[in-house]
Amino acid sequence: MARLFTLEYWIDEGWYVGRLKEVPGVFSQGKTLAELEENIKEVYQLMMAEEEKLPVEKVFKKELEIQL
Repeated sequence: MARLFTLEYWIDEGWYVGRLKEVPGVFSQGKTLAELEENIKEVYQLMMAEEEKLPVEKVFKKELEIQL
C-alpha cells in the first residue's frame, strides 16, 4: 500500500537534508535531491519494520501540551 508524505528539505553545506513531516524521527540526507528521496524512503521502511516488532502491550501513548 502506498502512502503520500510531505518531504521537507533544506540545503546544509551542500547536502540535501530532509524529514517526513508526518512521521517524527524520519530524517536523512543526500548529495542530491534524488538521493535524499531514496534515503528517506529507506529510513521510513526501516523504522516501520522495527515498529512492527514492538509488542503492542508495551507501547503507551499520552497527549502532552507544550507552551510555545
